[in-house]
Amino acid sequence: MARLGVNVDHVATIRQARAGDEPDPVTAAALAELAGAGGITVHLREDRRHIQERDVELLRKTVKTRLNLEMAATDEMVSIALKILPDMVTVVPEKREELTTEGGLDIRVNRHLLQRQVDLLRQGGIEVSLFVDPDIEQIKTSHRIGADYIEVHTGAYCEATSPREIREELRKIDLAIRAGRKLGLGVNAGHGLNYWNITEVVRLGGVDEFNIGHSIVSRSVLVGMERAVREMTELLKE
Repeated sequence: MARLGVNVDHVATIRQARAGDEPDPVTAAALAELAGAGGITVHLREDRRHIQERDVELLRKTVKTRLNLEMAATDEMVSIALKILPDMVTVVPEKREELTTEGGLDIRVNRHLLQRQVDLLRQGGIEVSLFVDPDIEQIKTSHRIGADYIEVHTGAYCEATSPREIREELRKIDLAIRAGRKLGLGVNAGHGLNYWNITEVVRLGGVDEFNIGHSIVSRSVLVGMERAVREMTELLKE
């Protein structure tokens, strides 16, 4: 069964709305682990709109499973990662004006920058995952520059509305998973996945970890974090 990585960014979003100290994403992460999460994910953005550096430091001390730090490909973020030493870094594209990550990295265009940063992170003992669209050439380039994992961007599938579009996006995801596996990469998946659309991706097989945040945190507001996580982990068993 694939692991569930719970992204607690939006717990911090609620906290930052009042610039206070609750709800605490570190506590939310602990509850998620107690409920069966296989990992905790946080995105430390350059503008610090939700997760703060202190959160990541505390999570490094308290997470019992795996800590996955999402970050932009900048020297500042590489320096922070090498100081905190998460289990995994997932490099993602980042624009200050976006509400959420809008697509995968263009690894072919930014190959030299990403190569240098992948090398630095791996030398620091950190596994590196690159967030990519389900595009075979991007996956091949991820392998060439030494990534340990890819995380397949599932956003287009989640936003598809017609049965034909949904089938086509699932086909692309399936090909991406197979390509990653054939190259010896670990394969994660995430973005936009929820309790209603994840089952079809789970059935494809081949995914090590699903990283899900907004849907789980939204549900936890109504039913509690532990129940929200347990309901999602049940779907991963399908």
